[in-house]
Amino acid sequence: MTVSDESSAEPPSAGAATPAEVAQRIADAFTNFDGEFLSITRRAQTRFARREWHLHQFDAQQRLALHKGAVARMVERLDPIIPSGDPQRTFWQDTKVAYADLIEGRPDLELAETFFNSVTRRVFTTVGVDSALEFRWFGTTAFPRSELESAAVATYHRPRSDDPGAIAELVAQILGRYKIGCEFENLEADAALIAARMDRRLREVWDTPTFDGIDMLTPVFYRNKGAYILGRVRHLNRVIPLMFALRNTDAGVVIDAVLMSESDASRVFSFTRSYFHVEWEYTGELIGFLKSIMPMKPIAELYTAIGYNQHGKTALYRAFYRHLEHSNSRFEIARGTKGMVMSVFTLPTFDVVFKIIKDHFAPPKKTTRREVMDRYRLVFQHDRVGRMVDAQEFENLSFSIDRFPPDLLDELLSECANTVEIDGDQVVVKHLYTERRLYPLDLYLREMGTARARASVIEYGDAIKDLATANIFPGDLFAKNFGVTRHGSVVFYDYDELALLSECRFRKVPDTDRYEDEMSSQPWFSVEPNDVFPEEFPTFMWFPKDLWPVMHEHHGDLFDVTFWKNLQNVHASGELADFYPYPEELRFTRVA
Repeated sequence: MTVSDESSAEPPSAGAATPAEVAQRIADAFTNFDGEFLSITRRAQTRFARREWHLHQFDAQQRLALHKGAVARMVERLDPIIPSGDPQRTFWQDTKVAYADLIEGRPDLELAETFFNSVTRRVFTTVGVDSALEFRWFGTTAFPRSELESAAVATYHRPRSDDPGAIAELVAQILGRYKIGCEFENLEADAALIAARMDRRLREVWDTPTFDGIDMLTPVFYRNKGAYILGRVRHLNRVIPLMFALRNTDAGVVIDAVLMSESDASRVFSFTRSYFHVEWEYTGELIGFLKSIMPMKPIAELYTAIGYNQHGKTALYRAFYRHLEHSNSRFEIARGTKGMVMSVFTLPTFDVVFKIIKDHFAPPKKTTRREVMDRYRLVFQHDRVGRMVDAQEFENLSFSIDRFPPDLLDELLSECANTVEIDGDQVVVKHLYTERRLYPLDLYLREMGTARARASVIEYGDAIKDLATANIFPGDLFAKNFGVTRHGSVVFYDYDELALLSECRFRKVPDTDRYEDEMSSQPWFSVEPNDVFPEEFPTFMWFPKDLWPVMHEHHGDLFDVTFWKNLQNVHASGELADFYPYPEELRFTRVA
């Protein structure tokens, strides 16, 4: 398809454009954005084959900025050529109609609509939803039927023989058809490992190793140092995921793990991880297939997981408003210890929390609103390694005032007055973040039984170490700033004091012989803003008394400055650590 280059075209004089011309410009801008997005995505195969991990990270950050940049440029170019005042609204309604005609039949229709809506909301500073100007659909969406999935999905029938060797041959045949730009170290040996594990897994879930067929997605999913080949195993009316996790080693590509449960698949597509690079024109086909093997995963998270985070926001927005239309539940202050930087509330029947930055932060907080937003932006761009929650940023949302109990409304109007206001029967929120709702770790430790509490303490230490290995220091180590997922993972979700590990200065507390120094509430030595004293961490880590031995046994090194300085040296060397989005016990063991 050949399109005009909106980035180089001279804009016509003010008032000269027609709705059809503006619609064409927006459609061309979307096509250009989509081309850039796919061009960067396409490089993932080469990065994996050549083991260019740093370049892949750079590509990921570059791709994240594309949508926002394309929308901003489009709005700037439209400003002098569309009418102002009252005629603007009618003009835009006609533009929307013309745009709908232009994108009809596109394989990525839903993404094109979201791009138009993003432009619309910038042009009009839309508050809430404006159905006349935006593509609004709060109903259900149909994914492609199975007979239309032939290009996206390849189907393989079970061999007639029940011999494990026949299944291994089928697996080798499947994997051998994928073009990943490099050779397997020993495909036959890996196929035998996979066949044996498939046999055990099918007996566990179906009481028989028999299956009717295997459906495999055509494109390969790339992220960080890994590549993933995705499919599903069918038996009668049942399906289970079939995911092959690939690593590229010095000796060649190996299958690191095969994942065959909905829980394991969901972890791979977790909202705590970076986005996949996967190239496919018909995005709806991918989402429909993914939903078939992860039915509990929200559509919004699936779009976000494959890199279309802006449409993921749209899908979340629509799902939430659709939920409001079918429920009478009211917002409530989120469970957990109240923070000094954010007011946090939730709808009990919807698995999301809403976070609004307060107007003022009580001591000892010294950060600013801009710094808080910068830290959320850092998390958005950084590798979250399964330990930081993805946050979606929204502007100008409106909710019925009936949804807010008096105590919550009073808190928002008093502590977030610069961001929250009442307009008639609507509560208007100028800016907020949404995150998946988690079980606050401090409550989890109090409310769960001993076994789960002990496991979560170990997970908490692992989370801090994983973040540090990814060059992130949480800053505030209170348990209230961490949460527990439904899989039992502990993740970080409060970013107002987050910093890059490489920018911290880890120090030992100086020795003193003076009793007055030891008893003083203030340090007797100079402390710079980036100074961190690991031996003081226990002061900020609240646990029930009987759980402290667990922390010291498994993670006592966190209280030693040497641990942190060694990690800083690793980061300074440029080495990128390995993070696996599946349990260690699922990885294949290879004898050297």
